[in-house]
Amino acid sequence: MSTEIHSILLTGGAGFMGKSLARAFMSQGHRVRILALASDINAKDLEEEGIEVRRGDITHSETIERLCDGIDTVYHLAALILSPQNQNLLWKVNLEGSLNVIREAENASVRHFVYISSASVAYPRSNTYSKSKQGVELALKKSQLKNVTVVRPTLAYCEGGAQEFQAFVKHLQRFSIVPMIGNGKALKAPVYVDDISDGLTAILGNPKSYGKTYNFRGSQVLSMAELARELLNFMGHNKAMIFIPVTLCRLLALSAYLYGKIFKKNPLLTWQTISGVTQDAIGDYQEAQDDLNYRPRSFEVGLKNLHSLKNCLQTP
Repeated sequence: MSTEIHSILLTGGAGFMGKSLARAFMSQGHRVRILALASDINAKDLEEEGIEVRRGDITHSETIERLCDGIDTVYHLAALILSPQNQNLLWKVNLEGSLNVIREAENASVRHFVYISSASVAYPRSNTYSKSKQGVELALKKSQLKNVTVVRPTLAYCEGGAQEFQAFVKHLQRFSIVPMIGNGKALKAPVYVDDISDGLTAILGNPKSYGKTYNFRGSQVLSMAELARELLNFMGHNKAMIFIPVTLCRLLALSAYLYGKIFKKNPLLTWQTISGVTQDAIGDYQEAQDDLNYRPRSFEVGLKNLHSLKNCLQTP
């Protein structure tokens, strides 16, 4: 933990992770500024707690001019994870918006830029989301920023939050017999949000992290089928699972996409989802352990904190 007082910017600061980080840094005596959309009401309570809130949109560069003035450390969390009907939005927000933030950080000669990327960057078969994240990592390597740290979290979860995890929970609840994409053997290491937050706070002012890329994952590796069964048991469901061949899933995703385009509805199945649940995300976190004392909990332990899901027999 850094003993120096830092001036920190958090983009996406009104999200689950951003709010957790903002409060942690404030409690340590640091000066914190968050960037939130003008329409985001989740930043109001942070503002009331004395955290500086800047309203702006990273995709509109004029709204974030001089955003990094007076800032020594940037944590760039703002990103779009899912955009079922408009994949171009992933490029616009994740890549083009990030380039705007990087430019502002360069203009302000920010000392340290921490980018929250994704474990999907390492997928052998990329999707639009992972490619947008890859683009930012490449841009950071070419940037004029002196010290850059990249963090690649795996599937994040917490009580009431983490978009992809919540989508998976709703999928498990929705069906009497749960359809699983592929053979369910892809390996995941779900990571509790507080463990990511602890790792990110340990990066602050830590020169060991300069120029590094860290994998933030949970300590327990589970197959997708095992993960589904653990969650179903915790929620009190006794459901069978049926495994759908990937080729058929891709055809269903195409049909769902076309249906969604015609009727202006989000498809229940997307290529990004198929890509995500059929590829391993279990990167080595030894370097994070050595440099940051990163000690993530197991899914078995973290699951006990999801109180709203315990014996949750209702369906959405």
